[in-house]
Amino acid sequence: MKRFIWVLLFFFSIFINAQDSTRVDLSNPHAAIYTHLFFLQSDSYQPKKASKTILGLPEEQAVKKAIKIKQVLDGKGLYVDFNKIPLNPNYKDTVGYSSYYRYVLFPGRMPQIYVEKIGENWYFSSETVSKIDGLYKEVYPWYVQKLQNLIPVSGHKKIFTIELWQFVGLLLMLMLSYFIFLIIKRIVFFILLKIQQQITKNSNLEVNKVLKKLAHPISLLVGVSFVDKIFPSLQFGLTINTWVFLIMNIAKTVFWIYVFLKLVQVIMRIYGEFTERTHGRLDDQLVPILHSFLTGLVIVVGVFKLLVLFGVDTTTMLAGATIGGLAFALASQDTVKNLIGTIMIFLDKPFHIEDWIETGEFSGTVERVGFRSTRVRSADTSIYQIPNSKLSEIVINNKGLRLFRRYNTNLGLRYDTPPELIEAFVKGVREIIIAHPETRSDSYNVEFTGFGDSALLVMVNVYFKSLAWGVEQSSKHRLHIAIVKLAKELGVDFAFPSTTVTIENFPEKKGLNPKYDISKERIDAVIANVIKDFSSENPIEETT
Repeated sequence: MKRFIWVLLFFFSIFINAQDSTRVDLSNPHAAIYTHLFFLQSDSYQPKKASKTILGLPEEQAVKKAIKIKQVLDGKGLYVDFNKIPLNPNYKDTVGYSSYYRYVLFPGRMPQIYVEKIGENWYFSSETVSKIDGLYKEVYPWYVQKLQNLIPVSGHKKIFTIELWQFVGLLLMLMLSYFIFLIIKRIVFFILLKIQQQITKNSNLEVNKVLKKLAHPISLLVGVSFVDKIFPSLQFGLTINTWVFLIMNIAKTVFWIYVFLKLVQVIMRIYGEFTERTHGRLDDQLVPILHSFLTGLVIVVGVFKLLVLFGVDTTTMLAGATIGGLAFALASQDTVKNLIGTIMIFLDKPFHIEDWIETGEFSGTVERVGFRSTRVRSADTSIYQIPNSKLSEIVINNKGLRLFRRYNTNLGLRYDTPPELIEAFVKGVREIIIAHPETRSDSYNVEFTGFGDSALLVMVNVYFKSLAWGVEQSSKHRLHIAIVKLAKELGVDFAFPSTTVTIENFPEKKGLNPKYDISKERIDAVIANVIKDFSSENPIEETT
């Protein structure tokens, strides 16, 4: 008898446990969502128990709402992972600076469906209940039920667990999406071309090629969006829908990455054309830096989006990246300082590309401004690689910002040169400067300024128009050659350090002093001929 009682108790406990496993539990988010989905499965279908997750409606309406919530989730391929749903009865979801007793199942793809705590239990929110009819119509448009009614009995025959009408619908959907893709591609290219012409006011073949490539993924996005809209109507089931929508979301993300990469390329080409028309060349150097930065930004955001699709918790990744980034920043302070220095250089623009700059430690022509350092080529063609943090702090003498290149020198004439020839020589040099195409004719100085140890000093102060170092040197060459020719024709000699010993009487020897011709007519003729010859000469090729 006792053994019989123990057997009855054993089976009674099993029965009680079985009842508990299928009872309605709304104590936490996990239990509420599990109750809703469990009682709508084919092998445990009890919609009245599933409707207990909806508060404040008559049972019949609550049943319809509960069924529609599941159909919307299945139609969009949203698979519920119960391992990620919290078991905490007092779970709070933080939104901005506020927190609420609610849990959103799919915050990225379906934020309208969520459960919230009301009293001691968890139910689907009032917002979910009010919007579920609209969501259902979006997933299953009005024509779905009509098409279902038009499908003959033969259309429901299954091939590999898929009904025949679903195969036909899938084929028609793909054909129609391809047709939409071809049409949208032409329309998008036409619109992009018009926008580009409105912005730049001209046509660029390189930009047009990029616009064609940009139109392709945009039209693909429209085609994929069309499939995304129509595919739930084919009612393939949760498993197939989950994989199809995952593939489509990955494809859309990849297409968006491609679109933004091409958009960055178009913007940089247009900006590059703009910088070519500006005077400063530092803007030209900004183009590749901005292009690299924006490209990296698009790729990073795109990769994070892909990680979200694969179920990776990007919040945890960002938190880890923040901590790791702080440690990395502490370990690489110089790199951060150089990056800030780069920003300051582009904001202040203390120099431009090809400017000649001088500091206390180096001098040379600016060739490139990078993220970390600036490359300067010295006069002997060697390269200085200066960290931008240092370059943004030191004093820079920018020769490239001069309005003109000043050149000052002294010419030494022999002490025995007659005053008339000194005056003629000064006049001739002035005429050469006026006739020189690369010197300012309105600002110069040529004067007899003093007496040196071995020469009479004539100061020459001129300003060259070109700021390029190579052009300045070729201009000096022309000026010097013309002065030497003038001195030769006038019979004026340049002095050099020497000592003169004078002997009053030296039999049968003549003095070594040159015989100067100070005839005014001859002097004027010489100056005129020298200036004529100088003006008729072909300028020396400019080099930079």
